[in-house]
Amino acid sequence: MTHPDQSTGLDTQAPLNNFSNCHAGITKRLRSLDELPALLEPAARARQIAEESLEFFREAIFEHHLEEERELFPAVMAAAEAGEEREKVKAMAKRLTEEHRSIETLWKSLEKGLKQVSKGHSTTLDVSDVHRLVQHYTDHANYEETEFLPLAEQILGRKSTHMAALGLSLHMRHVKPMAAYV
Repeated sequence: MTHPDQSTGLDTQAPLNNFSNCHAGITKRLRSLDELPALLEPAARARQIAEESLEFFREAIFEHHLEEERELFPAVMAAAEAGEEREKVKAMAKRLTEEHRSIETLWKSLEKGLKQVSKGHSTTLDVSDVHRLVQHYTDHANYEETEFLPLAEQILGRKSTHMAALGLSLHMRHVKPMAAYV
């Protein structure tokens, strides 16, 4: 019969039981620790994806939206034939611009959480919003690629000067100023 000491809870009559029972908790913790190496790689990948996404979204996607709104949409609108064609272009450009703002707003709601992930900190990042952003942008790009851009190419292609002017304008945006070479 075992007799645990009332002050410590240790079995003073069968002291080996005290050592044996503690191993269950230790081995359970060690099994958890053994999972750690398998989790480090995905955690590092999550930090990398978050960091790259933060850079890419600000530098590429926001800039891409601005170029479309400042260069492409106005060029297509100006070259479109008055009436039905111009109204169609106007409606498409309005839709795409509204989608830009919606995507940017959704991105901004994710940005803080992604910064935390990129630093390896825990976060309350809403993964359903991540999925929504990816789906929303995929749908946006699909509409633009299959509907707007073919129409834009048709309209701007009527006069090679329209296409050349747009190409030059976009090229100049991406050329570093001469002061950068001095």
